[in-house]
Amino acid sequence: MTLDVPRSGAFLALSCVGAFGTAPAFADTAAKPAVADPDPQQSRSDDVVVTGERARRAADPKDVAPLVDTPRSIVELPAEVIQQTGSVSLQDALRTVPGITFGAAEGGNPIGDRPFIRGFDSQGSIYVDGVRDIGAQTREVFAVDTVQIVRGSDSTLGGRGSAGGTLNIISKLPVAKTFASVSASAGNADFKRVSGDANYRLSDIVAFRIQGLWHDQDFADRDAIYARRWGVAPSFTIGIGTPTRLTASYYYLESHELPDSGIPYLYTINNAPGTGDIYSRPAIGDVTLLNGQTGHVDRSTYYGLKNRDFRDAKTHQAMMRIEHDFGTLTLRNTARYNRSTQSYIFLLPDDSTGNVYGTAAANPTTGAAGARGDQISGGYVWRRGNTRYGYTDSIIDQTDLYGTFDTGSVQHSIAVGTEFAWEKARRGTFVTRGFLNGNGVEILSAGSTITPRCNAATIARFYCTSLFNPNPSDPWVNYASDTSTVASPIVKSLPNEETQQDGTTQAVYAFDSITLLPQLILNLGARYDRFKSVLQPGLTYANTARFRLKRVDNLFNWQAGLVFKPTEETSLYASYATSATPPNSLLGEGQEQNSLGTVNSPANLALIDALKPTKTKSYEAGAKASLFGGRLGGQVAVFRTDISNARVTSDQNTAAFIGRSRIDGVEVSVSGTILPGWSVFGGYTYLDPKILDGGFATLTAPAIGARAAQTVLVPSVNTGKQLPQTAKNSFTATTNVEVLHGLQIGGTAIYTGRQFGGYADNRSATQTSAGVVTVTPATKTLYRTIDDYWRFDLRASYDVASYLQLSVNAQNVTNKTYFTQAYSSHYASIAPGRTVFGTVTLRY
Repeated sequence: MTLDVPRSGAFLALSCVGAFGTAPAFADTAAKPAVADPDPQQSRSDDVVVTGERARRAADPKDVAPLVDTPRSIVELPAEVIQQTGSVSLQDALRTVPGITFGAAEGGNPIGDRPFIRGFDSQGSIYVDGVRDIGAQTREVFAVDTVQIVRGSDSTLGGRGSAGGTLNIISKLPVAKTFASVSASAGNADFKRVSGDANYRLSDIVAFRIQGLWHDQDFADRDAIYARRWGVAPSFTIGIGTPTRLTASYYYLESHELPDSGIPYLYTINNAPGTGDIYSRPAIGDVTLLNGQTGHVDRSTYYGLKNRDFRDAKTHQAMMRIEHDFGTLTLRNTARYNRSTQSYIFLLPDDSTGNVYGTAAANPTTGAAGARGDQISGGYVWRRGNTRYGYTDSIIDQTDLYGTFDTGSVQHSIAVGTEFAWEKARRGTFVTRGFLNGNGVEILSAGSTITPRCNAATIARFYCTSLFNPNPSDPWVNYASDTSTVASPIVKSLPNEETQQDGTTQAVYAFDSITLLPQLILNLGARYDRFKSVLQPGLTYANTARFRLKRVDNLFNWQAGLVFKPTEETSLYASYATSATPPNSLLGEGQEQNSLGTVNSPANLALIDALKPTKTKSYEAGAKASLFGGRLGGQVAVFRTDISNARVTSDQNTAAFIGRSRIDGVEVSVSGTILPGWSVFGGYTYLDPKILDGGFATLTAPAIGARAAQTVLVPSVNTGKQLPQTAKNSFTATTNVEVLHGLQIGGTAIYTGRQFGGYADNRSATQTSAGVVTVTPATKTLYRTIDDYWRFDLRASYDVASYLQLSVNAQNVTNKTYFTQAYSSHYASIAPGRTVFGTVTLRY
């Protein structure tokens, strides 16, 4: 099922850039009239430059004030840091920003970008040039100039969602100068990468720019895993330097990979030894099973199947922007079309029946279990395969009027605009026997009808594999059923079995940064959204006829902040902001906590009208400084974020919107150039993320005699726990220093604290023949967790000539074994080992 990258297409894309090179594209820092730079070293191409305000406003009209005058915690991740750290994906680049963790998932986006900002899933709050970028993707950085991270409730800026913040990816677009570059890299684990960027000023008012990429790598200390991709991103601008400008751009990325699901957890709540709080970590290193056997799980261990598992994805983005200046005001219209497709069979190393650690000290030798050869004493992993294919389309049109004007002595910097969006997501599955998971989604899952999962037959068919010594090259065959001996092809589900979701948005928004006095600025913003979501589930065993579910939400969000400026380059601020996440916000393209449901039942239809948006409020105070003419920026913020209306289970076993969480935190960040040739980027984040009310959980009291089983509701185990997939402490520091003329050294230090994937306890319920139910309190609570870790990277570069640079990056130089994502059950994602690669860059 896996396809090789069409390398001819990759080289065709890169042939557009040939052997040209470019220094990193600097932001326009000329917020004031340009003056001669007395020190040419101030302009070194490898220095980090705090993004200039004119460039920020051009990138996103909603940036109505300079960073130092914006009452929000905002981090600008510049192209220089992305390049210096050797980042090759958005996740790779964001690892340098403190306070961002990444979540693992199971369904719509198991291995794509799922960043958590301030403890909240921000997958649905990713934007490209200010326009929402829906769809499950793994994003590249070859065409990225800057990534803007706005932290805190942010629906005023971006619309639905944005509970913890937003990511705005700023593309490399034409500028008014000619330059070009090409970089070629090679390293261990068969790392190979070629990228290029060329900008040509064709006339006084016309410029053309193009980026290209070809990437091919395995992953250090991870058996069988690979990633291959290529892309191209052309754009042109007509009217540079004139009042009227037209920009058109296109972005294409194609990727083929063997997805990596990591390592299974050792325990489940049913087989965890001991009492009290028990931490279930991934089964890595020396592992002792319930039967007493001790073996070693190497970091390279991969439980998937090379002849079954794959992930193929394509992304198309086309943008047209026209703008005209009316004095100090600019009118802009941006129209964008996005299409992303993906298909995958993703291994989930499943531990759900206790097959990893074991449920008994010895395997049965008699009876039906002995005849089947049940393996219940541990040491096996079930190769559960989750599958999906599908696409997302979106057409989004935004109109903005932005600029400055005065009313008497009061200065205004404003942005008002409208957004009209249509989004569609359609998906199906690769079908074998029609097994349904808990969400009603059909998945490829050989062995799913067998309990326990692992016995002589399932091991012989490679449905289960050894915990200690799996073979990715096992000759796995898809059979028509778990008991059939007839091979069956893996095929897509029928069109009428596919699920389609449509979303439409009409929005209007306004922002104003009001300079009341030179030392006092009032920042206001408001946005109204009408979001309609329509879900048409595919036919399943529960749905015998097509039907549609529709939901309309009217969302109003606002923000307000006050800025006091002791000096021109410093500020103190306080702010308040809201956000709202309506039901079905992700259109099924991620982990949807508040979905419309997929079953045509009276209860589900009644639920549609009862659904509520999740509400978030953020309170923040902080201080900022812009030093050395804007070359060095620093900020500190303290904040509280409250989330309410979260969907949980009520004490009546129905959906209720009473869930509450709270995050208190402190953030410190710095970015820019300390001295000529010495740049820094990074910071520290402390979070206290807590689930205040997790609702209720259902226990079943088994039937006894003629008495039917009963259910009883108990408070959720999640209440009072740390929010999953969030680290309390995180720290990053990236620096680059010119030690001799042309010779630079640098590196990155990253610390991420312990994260939790999910929680479980062993409360149980029983009943008497009279129907009296008794709840037995928990004797143990299971915490699925990954440990904290330090990671260190190093870099060195030498400018052989003005047009030639040699560099080397060493990532994870200590070869640390650590985990990056904690799923709620089953598994955790493991990081690659030490990766070293050299790069040759040509530029003019």
